[in-house]
Amino acid sequence: MSAIAPTLTTPPDRLGPIRQTYASAADFPPIAQSYSQVSKVVRETGLLRRARWFYGVVGLVLALGFGGAITGFVLLGDSWFQLLIAAALGILFTQVAFLAHEAAHRQILASGPANDRLGRVLAAGIVGISLSWWDSKHSRHHANPNRVDKDPDIAVDTISFLEEDARTARGLRRAITRRQGWLFFPLLALEGLNLHAQGVKHLMQRAPVKHRWTELGLIAARFAALLVPLFLVLPLGMAFAFLGVQLAVFGVYMGASFAPNHKGMPIIAPDAKLDFFSKQVRTSRNITGGWWATALMGGLNYQVEHHLFPSMARPHLARASEIVRDYCAANNVPYTETTLVRSYAIVIDYLTRVGLAARDPFDCPAAAQLRRA
Repeated sequence: MSAIAPTLTTPPDRLGPIRQTYASAADFPPIAQSYSQVSKVVRETGLLRRARWFYGVVGLVLALGFGGAITGFVLLGDSWFQLLIAAALGILFTQVAFLAHEAAHRQILASGPANDRLGRVLAAGIVGISLSWWDSKHSRHHANPNRVDKDPDIAVDTISFLEEDARTARGLRRAITRRQGWLFFPLLALEGLNLHAQGVKHLMQRAPVKHRWTELGLIAARFAALLVPLFLVLPLGMAFAFLGVQLAVFGVYMGASFAPNHKGMPIIAPDAKLDFFSKQVRTSRNITGGWWATALMGGLNYQVEHHLFPSMARPHLARASEIVRDYCAANNVPYTETTLVRSYAIVIDYLTRVGLAARDPFDCPAAAQLRRA
């Protein structure tokens, strides 16, 4: 299938600002009863059942991984090889974050409250991120993926995902926005720190927050368990290097796992009224690769199916993708999937084109010489 449906057009002279267009209801013809039909097949096939044995095995593997990392940390002592342990922890924390994400979607256990408790322990107690903050943000994303003013994942931050946001960038953010395509992966090295900070900021706000003190207590205990041994065992410089590597690997891995899912897919106009099936399928991108991609990305490689059936357990997503793909082909609905490397190229190209809006339309060597003359 094609990689993306274009949402940007660039003037022929390549120097002026880009023009971003938004998909409307007319661009996404409704498919009558599409979701109910696909959902019925998926339910009858048994793909909505729990997969406790799978998650039990994943949990055991991760526990062994943490045990190995702790053992390696103790045995290595004062050694720069500790940075390998730091990188391993970054990978392990990301894999636990995948499980927390699945628990928040109620994919693991049978009851909602049990999944919430598990997700809170995994997110706050092990990863160090507020589940209540993540759940609020992520639920809004699932309800309106890539919809302007409603999807927080395309709201302006350090990086601009919309042309109008790029155009209003000033100062340091403008300098970053102009080069954001090439800076995307380097900036992800700071995403781990940002995730921790955003969670704590959410918990410390004046507005009521469910489970505020439970999550703050879990996060405090988690950082104490990580930082106290780190700064007791290692020299100060090595301890900071360890922490930096761990946060960088965690941030890059998290960002690189979530970025391919929607970036560069159609952007939905704020007032567009779309049926559930169309807006979820047409704004999501799957990553090919089979079992290794599923293990690497925690099931996020099946983003289309995850958005259609957010409570579906990870092992069932591959079979569901066959059903959804066949239905889309029979009803002429674009079903987007591509390789992981190609998806990153699409994301970088998209961000680069959006970043053009932050440029001076006369920002080229010839124009600069004319201004100086």
